[in-house]
Amino acid sequence: MKKTILFAMLGIAAASYADAQTRPTNPGRTAPAKADTTKKGPAVPMAAPAKPGPKPYKEVITAKAKTDKGLFWVHNIEDRYFFEIPDSLLNREILLVNRISKAAAGNRAQMMGYGGDHIGDNVISFEKGPSNKLYLKSISFDERSQDTTAQGLFKTLMNSNIQPLVASFDIKAFAKDSISGRGGVVIDVTDYMNGDNDIFFFSSGAKRSLSLGGLMTDRSYIKEIKSFPMNIEIRTLKTYTKTPASPMGGMMGGGAPGASTPATYELNSSMVLLPSNQMKPRNFDPRVGYFATGYVDFDANPQGIKNQSIITRWRLEPKPQDVEKYKRGELVEPAKPIVFYIDPATPKKWVPYLIAGVNDWQAAFEKAGFKNAIYALEAPKDPSWSIDDARHSVIVYKPSDIPNASGPHVHDPRTGEILETHVNWYHNIMLLLRNWYFIQASAIDPAARKTKFDDKLMGELIRFVSSHEVGHTLGLRHNFGSSATVPVEKLRDKKWVEANGHTPSIMDYARFNYVAQPEDNITEKGIFPRIGDYDKWAIEWGYKWLPQYKTAAAEDEYSNKTIIKRLSANNRLTFGTETDPNDPRNQSEDLGDNAMKASEYGIKNLKRIIAKMPEWTKTDNEGYDDLSTLYGELVGQFGRYIGHVAKNVGGIYTSPKTVEEKGTVYSRTPYAIQKEAMDFFNRNVFTTPTWLVDQNILNNIGQNPTDIVNRLQIAALARLTTTSTMTKLINAEVTDGKDAYKITDLFSDLNAGILTELKSNAEIDIYRRNLQKTYIDVLISIVKPAAPAAAQGGMMGRSAGLPASQTDVSSFVRAQLREISAMVKSATPSATGMSKYHLEDLSDRIDSALKAKE
Repeated sequence: MKKTILFAMLGIAAASYADAQTRPTNPGRTAPAKADTTKKGPAVPMAAPAKPGPKPYKEVITAKAKTDKGLFWVHNIEDRYFFEIPDSLLNREILLVNRISKAAAGNRAQMMGYGGDHIGDNVISFEKGPSNKLYLKSISFDERSQDTTAQGLFKTLMNSNIQPLVASFDIKAFAKDSISGRGGVVIDVTDYMNGDNDIFFFSSGAKRSLSLGGLMTDRSYIKEIKSFPMNIEIRTLKTYTKTPASPMGGMMGGGAPGASTPATYELNSSMVLLPSNQMKPRNFDPRVGYFATGYVDFDANPQGIKNQSIITRWRLEPKPQDVEKYKRGELVEPAKPIVFYIDPATPKKWVPYLIAGVNDWQAAFEKAGFKNAIYALEAPKDPSWSIDDARHSVIVYKPSDIPNASGPHVHDPRTGEILETHVNWYHNIMLLLRNWYFIQASAIDPAARKTKFDDKLMGELIRFVSSHEVGHTLGLRHNFGSSATVPVEKLRDKKWVEANGHTPSIMDYARFNYVAQPEDNITEKGIFPRIGDYDKWAIEWGYKWLPQYKTAAAEDEYSNKTIIKRLSANNRLTFGTETDPNDPRNQSEDLGDNAMKASEYGIKNLKRIIAKMPEWTKTDNEGYDDLSTLYGELVGQFGRYIGHVAKNVGGIYTSPKTVEEKGTVYSRTPYAIQKEAMDFFNRNVFTTPTWLVDQNILNNIGQNPTDIVNRLQIAALARLTTTSTMTKLINAEVTDGKDAYKITDLFSDLNAGILTELKSNAEIDIYRRNLQKTYIDVLISIVKPAAPAAAQGGMMGRSAGLPASQTDVSSFVRAQLREISAMVKSATPSATGMSKYHLEDLSDRIDSALKAKE
């Protein structure tokens, strides 16, 4: 197969260097003295100037050097660092991955700024230039062509996309036979690593997100540089100025204009040598959930270009002696298995569960034809073994209060080949697991009815997290649509759910089986997530070795036919993206094929749990912190049910297809399902959920019952009345006609559930008064939106896109306010007390909004 030749365009990098036009006098050299003409005798000759350029190796790398041998030899002489780069590695592509090792205290930007966060990556190479210079080149693969013929696009791309040289170094010495036997060069990298650039450190985007300014060089330094056979690890301490963000350009930041505070980070830059023997890429398909890397393909479309993506995956191939066995369908071991090591710092009691979480994937790889393809081992008790060595993939234990885990990986951008990974699991993930399992499973599992779980239960929970995060390191994305393929009633069928699991994918955010009821007698086998049918199919599709297809087009044709056949035969293999805001089947933390039914069962269990929560959270000689935490988690779980149901209103199903498949890509949620969703809200949310207001709990944790209920009702209204939702309902009437759930249906159902007392003349209690005020404020915010600078943090759920005033939404909502105004005025005369004051207030608010000038 022809070697793929990759070229691309990259903007000019900021970190470029040039010699100054005028140079200061060297302070270490005095001007030569003139000959003394007053004395007799020969004149004293001037000292010869030092010759520029490389010096003898031993004069540069002296006996004082501390040398670390690996990919490059790294020499440390006092506070200077030198790279000794063999000629064999000049012009080789090196992947550079930059991460935060230790984060600056208090400096966060939403989901960014934590230890372990990725802050940039680049592909670089070193190449010799004239005048004894070594240049650092930044390489992009955003545009590619394989056509190397005389008239092909390869030559045009090469001429149009010169890769930028982002730094230059003086060659300090030449090294002969020091590493490879073919010579090399020595450069001093100290000043470059002590400086600031977006090649080795923060990308410009990451710096903007964290509001970082200039580097404070007096508070920045190199901590260490270590070299391994396949990689070099660079740790630096960087201190930046940080200007407090404010609309007034610093005036609101708590200090004088322009005031800044330092922000210090420990950064890690990994230089990983990319393989010279490139893996055959596999093209991305939206029907199977893999991470991907994209580029512009100039060959795929003869009359244009094609945006192409290739999936990220490990290189799994049979050993040469097993190729024929593999082709016959026999299971064989791969030439290079995927091996994870367990961080030696990991508490010993959790090690077996982490190992099991990795080994659980072996059954999935057998579907791709490989046995023993993946496994975990304890780290060897060898002082030379290092967690930073890129030859080792590691599950890293972090004694941190962050309640999280993550599964990043490093891949070759040319082919998608995953090269190494470090799964991060933070100690406090155990608190998160405790909270999840208590809230979702304590109604059906007695082992969860306490605040400190037994080691066996916690170990199995850690095993599930291990499997999920390892799945990410194998290239798999979240599959939020997996659980929607399971009929809700099957989740209560003991025999079925224990045999099949409550979701077909461990990559789903399905957590635990909160649908099962106590009388179902379902064990952990039907409560816990596991590697399921979808996971095995995804590994089979991504990792099956296909040497028989010599071209990408031939492999794509095979892949398309295979996907169509398998998905049409088994809908449990369905993938649902985590990025779809409209499809109610693709949701986080949900279960089953009907959110309304699943949530009703979930609410039944929450009612059981809240009644026992004071007893189950009680610990002698302790206060009520656990009760407060778990009550908050229970309210949050109810809030998730609200979100799951709300997405059905105005929902749009998206089913990626190729033209060979039947059916359409897009369709709207049927009328009956949307009506069922609104009935759920009127029954469980807008009818005050008094079961949630347990005064015995609230008196010990100090929360306001009206605030708790109102927050949940606000969340429901915000989701149901976004401009986006209402616009989708208006459009659905155009596309689906009489079969559509229309905007008129939405407000008919809202009014019936929220304004009930206006027709019955019943007394309106405080919860209902708050709800009705919120409802009216939501509608007013649509016809009279707040100024952009006072957007209320998105509380009322307004969405991006056309403003309501430019659509029928505004007209319809104004009409609703007029109708509600008439209802309020009609109900006011017979009302008394707070009910009367409340209705008068509503009337004034509506009148003011409708009479206000636009």
